[in-house]
Amino acid sequence: MKNYINYTFLFFALLLTGAELQAQYGYRGGGYGYGGGGYGYGRQRNAIPQVEQTPKEPEPKTAEQIVDGEMPKISETLELNEFESAVLSSILKKYVQKRIEMQILELTPEQMREGMEKITKAQDEELMAGLPLEKYEAFVEMQKKGIQKSQKEKKKERKRKNKKKKTKD
Repeated sequence: MKNYINYTFLFFALLLTGAELQAQYGYRGGGYGYGGGGYGYGRQRNAIPQVEQTPKEPEPKTAEQIVDGEMPKISETLELNEFESAVLSSILKKYVQKRIEMQILELTPEQMREGMEKITKAQDEELMAGLPLEKYEAFVEMQKKGIQKSQKEKKKERKRKNKKKKTKD
């Protein structure tokens, strides 16, 4: 019977101590104003917005998509007719595809450089055979400078020609 009274007393002591601690330090730890501000009451919100779906990685473009995206600028800059544009487009698609395949292989830097040089050399030979000489040279020059810079130079050249025509009239 004595043990029963001791356990009952111990139970009540712990119960009272727990209630006293909760009253003194607030709900869910911290005490003295720490952590009592709304913890456990209602729905908790996170400051970071939650994404419902994981965003998909953009799929890499195919050789055809890359070339088709650039061809209007190239054709305009080089002033290509439809036939020349088709020839250039087919050659570029073929060799851009080969470059993509080289990147997928993840070769060593030396092997990658050698492979790219071979591809570039074969592309240049095919372009030289498929395009008139002045268009081929203009394409090579455009590759060195970049499309945007070449387009700006073409616009300046056209403006000069227009000014000369106006002064002659």
